[in-house]
Amino acid sequence: MSGFTQDWEPVVIRKKAPTSAAKKDEKAVNAARRSGAEIETVKKSTAGTNKAASSGTSLNTRKLDEETEVLAHERVPSELKKNIMQARLDKKMTQSQLAQLINEKPQIVQEYESGKAIPNQQIITKLERVLGVKLRGKK
Repeated sequence: MSGFTQDWEPVVIRKKAPTSAAKKDEKAVNAARRSGAEIETVKKSTAGTNKAASSGTSLNTRKLDEETEVLAHERVPSELKKNIMQARLDKKMTQSQLAQLINEKPQIVQEYESGKAIPNQQIITKLERVLGVKLRGKK
């Protein structure tokens, strides 16, 4: 061990100079006030308000306002809803019983029979299988 020597050099760790955000914090401002330094205050135009950065109507808002096309979801066709209802009544089932057999909520069957549901091919397939009828057009 006689050939090894320790080389101890002092390591100095310094804090960084305060950033612009740190200069604006409450402590720094109060210290500047006590020392008599000049302090500049600037009111931001939208400070303390709940307005978006661009208070005017945005491009997307204008596009939506100018949109004239009426968009609506496809609904169950009247032919399909009549077929579902007829097949269920032929089997002497209630909407609840049919819903239980296809593992769906009774509300789903109700929506299909009233024409309010958005057609889902998986549900229609389940209905066809349980009711034993072809509900969709010829394939």
